[in-house]
Amino acid sequence: MFHKLSTNIPGLWLIEPDVFGDDRGWFKELFNKQSFEKIGLDHLLFVQDNLSRSSRGTLRGMHFQAPPYTQGKLVTVLEGQVLDMVVDIRVGSPTYGQHYAVELDASKHQMLFVPKGLAHGFQVLSETCLFFYKCTDTYHPETEGGLAWDDPALNLPWQDIPPLLSKKDLDYAPFGELISPFVWNQEMV
Repeated sequence: MFHKLSTNIPGLWLIEPDVFGDDRGWFKELFNKQSFEKIGLDHLLFVQDNLSRSSRGTLRGMHFQAPPYTQGKLVTVLEGQVLDMVVDIRVGSPTYGQHYAVELDASKHQMLFVPKGLAHGFQVLSETCLFFYKCTDTYHPETEGGLAWDDPALNLPWQDIPPLLSKKDLDYAPFGELISPFVWNQEMV
C-alpha cells in the first residue's frame, strides 16, 4: 500500500510506501499498479527504469524532456540521501516558476512522483547514492532540455556542498530565457 501526500505544486506527489520490517530487515514495494490506482495515480504507464550511482556533491539537473516525448518520473533513493528539486515550467500553471525541494533518504523510504512539465534535479548529500526512477516515456536526447541549476531568479535551496556538474548541466540557460514547451492543463496532474 502507498500513501500520497500533496505538495505545493499540482500533480507533484510525495509517496510513502508501507514498509514491513523485523530484526532481519525490511520489505517494501517500489511500485504496484493496483496500489497506485487506489491512490489516484491510475493514469501512469511506466516504460523505462533508470538507476544512477553518484558521489557526494554530484548535482544532476535541472532536466526535462519536451513534447512529444515528455516524461513523468517516479523517483526514489535506494542507498544514501539526496536533496531532490523540481521547478514548475508549465505555462499558465498556478505554480509556474515555483519550486519544491525535499530530502529523499533511503532510510525514510519516500518517493516523489514528478509529473510532465516540471524540471527535475537532485544533489547527493551522502558519500554515495543509488538513485532510481521509473519514467512514463523512453529517453529521447533530441527533446532533452534544462534550466540553470544556480539561477538566482529561481533561488533553489541547494545545500552548501561544492557541486560536481556535467558540462551539459553547466551550460543550461536561466529560467527567464526559457521558452517552455509545456502549457498547463488539468491532464498534467
